[in-house]
Amino acid sequence: MPDKPVELVRESRNAAIWGLFENKFNIDYRITIGSATCENAAGSREVYQTFSRLMQEHPDVNVRLGNVGCTGRCDMEPVVTVIARSSTPIKYVHVTPRKAERIFNEHILNNTPVREFSMHVADGREDVRRVVSICNGDSCQSKDGNATLANLFQSIKDHDLADKVIITRTRCQGQCEVGPVMHVYPENVTYVNLTRDKIERIVDEHFGRNKVVGDYISVTPRVTNRFIPFFGDVHFYGKQLRMTLRNCGVIDPESIEEYLLVRGYEAAARVIGDMTPQQVIEKVKTSVLRGRGGGGFPTATKWDLAAKQSAKEKYVICNADEGDPGAFMDRSTIEGDPHTVLEGMIISGYAIGACKGFIYTRIEYPLAIERLNKAIDEAHKKGFLGANVFGSGWDFDIEVRIGAGAFVCGEETALIKSIEGYRGEPVQKPPFPTVSGLWEKPTVINNVETYANLPVIMLDGEDWFAAIGTGKSKGTKVFALAGKVKHTGLIEVPMGTTLREVIYDIGGGIPDGKKFKAVQTGGPAGGCLPEQYLDTEVDYDSLTSAGSIMGSGGMIVMDEDTCMVSLARYFMEFMVEESCGQCTPCRAGTFIILDILNDIVKGKATLNDLKKLEDACSVTTKASLCGLGKCAPNPVLSTIKHFRDEYIEHIVDKKCRANECKGLVTYEIISDKCIGCKACARKCPVNCITGFRKEPHFIHQEVCIKCGTCYEVCKFDAIKIA
Repeated sequence: MPDKPVELVRESRNAAIWGLFENKFNIDYRITIGSATCENAAGSREVYQTFSRLMQEHPDVNVRLGNVGCTGRCDMEPVVTVIARSSTPIKYVHVTPRKAERIFNEHILNNTPVREFSMHVADGREDVRRVVSICNGDSCQSKDGNATLANLFQSIKDHDLADKVIITRTRCQGQCEVGPVMHVYPENVTYVNLTRDKIERIVDEHFGRNKVVGDYISVTPRVTNRFIPFFGDVHFYGKQLRMTLRNCGVIDPESIEEYLLVRGYEAAARVIGDMTPQQVIEKVKTSVLRGRGGGGFPTATKWDLAAKQSAKEKYVICNADEGDPGAFMDRSTIEGDPHTVLEGMIISGYAIGACKGFIYTRIEYPLAIERLNKAIDEAHKKGFLGANVFGSGWDFDIEVRIGAGAFVCGEETALIKSIEGYRGEPVQKPPFPTVSGLWEKPTVINNVETYANLPVIMLDGEDWFAAIGTGKSKGTKVFALAGKVKHTGLIEVPMGTTLREVIYDIGGGIPDGKKFKAVQTGGPAGGCLPEQYLDTEVDYDSLTSAGSIMGSGGMIVMDEDTCMVSLARYFMEFMVEESCGQCTPCRAGTFIILDILNDIVKGKATLNDLKKLEDACSVTTKASLCGLGKCAPNPVLSTIKHFRDEYIEHIVDKKCRANECKGLVTYEIISDKCIGCKACARKCPVNCITGFRKEPHFIHQEVCIKCGTCYEVCKFDAIKIA
């Protein structure tokens, strides 16, 4: 057996490389299919079965079929990638079994890609020959980045290539030491140390004559962002920097061999074999990594407190209890790259001297649970978990614990109670879990994203990590971009990226020509920020100053048709249902707030109720025991602050400008347009519409339940919303 942990991992990686080459990579074509929960719901399993059947019908074709995790393009699922020898991978989107048959018959059998199914065509960008992504980070800017950009524009213009090249600017991509930097698609090459002369040569030879200038290309060994070119859509991925999601959508999440291929478990082996626990903590401290679960507490500070405790038994816990509406960051990370979470927990466990780790997730995540358990089994077989980890003499194991889906169990003390077998309720602090946590032993709790960053810090460097981001917010943040935005999905951006860049540059803006109204960050405990905050940078301090929070990473976009009062009521309804009920301020306060909001959307409230609403929010925030109650009123307070006029309209004018609040909506028949076809009367569930055939009808308002069915079925625009 190898003497050092690093040698053990290197030996395992070499075996994995040869095995994968013979069985998976030494072929003409590879077909990979997204297999996360969202992809499966979109039909990826049926697509997989179709490709599998076609391969059986053509046994002479040298092709392999496999699964990968989520690439983040939720708006384009299922996503299928075809990788051919010496060719740029082609991603097909919205793939159905019928499309799969055509892709196989044309692309695989006849080497003719089906361009109309490709990602670029779906985005309407198939006519663009080349996209240049140039770094706009502070370091590149300090090295005449603006002059570099100006030279690039001028040179492209001089060579008459303006219609052939699109230029986009990105946040720091972590190559500060060789800036200014730019990446060129679809060739997927990165040029570094740019000067005016270099720009001129690149434009002339590469853009003008399709000859890559090899002298200026960067070759980096970093694990971060190494697969970004593989994803294909520079507009969606070009401004991202993938650390947590670095392997998602690339490797098979159920293969430890593929994880080893991308330097998996190397970080943990180096830590255990070459560093002391305190050196590990110092490395994390230098990186300025903060907990990604929402609070942003410095990771190294938490570890240091636990490491100093003298208890023989210590624990690390991964909080994967993701319960925010519209949030799927942790689930997708686990489903796409479970081993990176295990590796991060091994590093954390070694640093504090833990004997065991627990991954706490919810029963609603069956695929994540399945892949975690498989990854744990594989790690055991390799000697990376269990007794004598990496042959080091240190024993450390990991176990998955499943919760019932209570939102409050995202709070660390409630989570601990649930693991212990009790009802998930928060407890008063101090003592903090780092002193007395699971079974009254020192315990470190971090979330999925925090653990996934640790291998990056150990391999790519703590100083490099700390160079990315702004102020006290370093590295990247994963967001689940949802709501009224063209490109919904999972994204990861450098701290400091603005909300405008996320929504418009990555998300593609608001669909159907609608106007942006607000964005909510931080999940149901976050705040809603209107248009004047679009240039707010995404970091802990900036979002808090703006009246919202980073949270775990939910980001929901609203357009002009959204009723902000109804939105606040929705989130408060969620909080009422999820409150554990232990403390009166949260149990009663959230209920009172919801009760007032219900009166407002029904047109039963007065202006005095608005004052009561603000008072109830204030008391709930100040007096609640845990973060759930303290943050529950945030959506209400932020919407009152920024959209007070809508509350006044609901209360005084009895009007909902978005026509969402049924209690304030009246459906009326326009007699001049009604032809008496009776379509509305036939469909009305409460029979409140009367009238003779071929004569104008009438809606009896005292019976109408405001369902809107009449409005939907009328073909003559004879029903108006008053």
